[in-house]
Amino acid sequence: MSSDDRDDASLSRPDRRRALGWGGAAVALSLGADATLLRHAWATPRFKATPFSLGIASGDPATDGFVIWTRLAPEPLKRGGGMPARPVGVSWEIAADEAMTRRVASGTATARPEHAHSVHVEVAGLEPGRDYFYRFEVGGAWSPVGRGRTLPAPRSADRITVVSAGCQRYEDGHFTAWRHIATDRPNLVIHYGDYIYEYKAIAPGTDRAAQVVRSMPGAPGKCLSLDDFRNRYAIYKLDPDLQAAHAAAPFVTSFDDHEVENDWAGFVSENSDVSRAAFANRRSAAFKAWYEHMPLRKSQAPRGPDILAYRRLRIGDLAQFDILDTRQYRSPQVCDAGWAVCPAAREKARTMLGRRQEEWLRSGLSMPRARWHVLAQQVPMARHDRNPDPAVLETNMDKWDGATAARDRLFSAVNEAAIARLVVLSGDVHQNRAYELHRDFDAPARSPLGVEFVATSISSGGDGRATPANAAKLLETNPHLKFVNAERGYVRHTISRDTWTADYVTVGKVSSPDGRPRVRTRFVVESGDVRLQAST
Repeated sequence: MSSDDRDDASLSRPDRRRALGWGGAAVALSLGADATLLRHAWATPRFKATPFSLGIASGDPATDGFVIWTRLAPEPLKRGGGMPARPVGVSWEIAADEAMTRRVASGTATARPEHAHSVHVEVAGLEPGRDYFYRFEVGGAWSPVGRGRTLPAPRSADRITVVSAGCQRYEDGHFTAWRHIATDRPNLVIHYGDYIYEYKAIAPGTDRAAQVVRSMPGAPGKCLSLDDFRNRYAIYKLDPDLQAAHAAAPFVTSFDDHEVENDWAGFVSENSDVSRAAFANRRSAAFKAWYEHMPLRKSQAPRGPDILAYRRLRIGDLAQFDILDTRQYRSPQVCDAGWAVCPAAREKARTMLGRRQEEWLRSGLSMPRARWHVLAQQVPMARHDRNPDPAVLETNMDKWDGATAARDRLFSAVNEAAIARLVVLSGDVHQNRAYELHRDFDAPARSPLGVEFVATSISSGGDGRATPANAAKLLETNPHLKFVNAERGYVRHTISRDTWTADYVTVGKVSSPDGRPRVRTRFVVESGDVRLQAST
């Protein structure tokens, strides 16, 4: 069975109701199930340290609510997080003010040992387009207070701020950018992936020439088992800057490759000696740990090696966000997966999304039109040629360049649906980039099909540099590439009905924790002229 066939057989198509939540019934059903479990739960929990060591989070908002998450782990780096193998009742409450004096909802959820004592509460029944605040309590211990935000009602959204960010390798630097994102308090954070890195821990001065800014506790090996992945998430989530960002704004999370394994594709490992069955087991462990540590809805809970990660958010009639999965159903990479001159990348059967997801996306393009149509995904979509010889096309097989027919199908669907304001959000490459998108990059039209904003890494790759050594050649070879930068940071998007403004925020060095944010460059896209205009 192919990866794409498995997609059709084992995953249901996500409609609007499933993607945005099931309303009050979901909360009532979860609490009813919890009531039975709580009769057998740890009745009087007491902890030597805070059970909320890994922080709190909100995510996947709807017009009437959002998910709130935590994981109980008083000893987060011990197997099981220092928790007994028993269910535990966790109280939660929602308030209209940060002081938590105007409570509007509350309840009890069950933290189960088989789910690493994580809690996912789908809150519903709230007012659209406003901030709410939440916290948890167990055994007399209170979590910090977090901020959630509901999506605006139809025809009521005029302006939102969204941050796109990802790629946060622990050893490469401090998560300073997350601290500044927390200060920004955006309406929404799109995490494009590489939340963790699955590699064996790097020892300073021994495993690589590049600087190891901080060492992972316990020097763990490569993530292969469920316990390995749970430990890796715990290490990353102990970071105070990452915790602050989660507490400050709702996240919509995706995964890329390093949540499972570098450059994986479907059921194919990057290592040829790993069987499909063995890699399916690794996917199962990786997806379960990802779900346990993200503020996701129950509709995203994995089933073995399968997980429903693509979904849709509507920001009133201002923007439609299609969150894509470019790993689980893609064709295996060709030409050794790296940079190559590769005619096989143009084969018509190659895919990045799989047949079912392509059909879901195509149908979404014809939904009642939002002002901006956004594809939030993982790897760069625009063609990116690194060879300055005009007669030679050398591209990266792990990006959309490795499946050009899939990109052609997508761009044809956008054109047929007459999408006038297409914006693509990407990451993965540890560089800031800004592209104009064309149906034919060899014969670009005067008016682009859309634009793509690629966010650099939070820390991966170390300090980086403002101007890559080959920047001038890249800009000349790729005239649709309008900006390239290799510092660390994030992209802050301010979306209004008439303009989309993208601020590329960089933080200087991540080898020290005191990096200061600056807007390295700004692009403005006008709703009637979808091309990149540099702005000061």
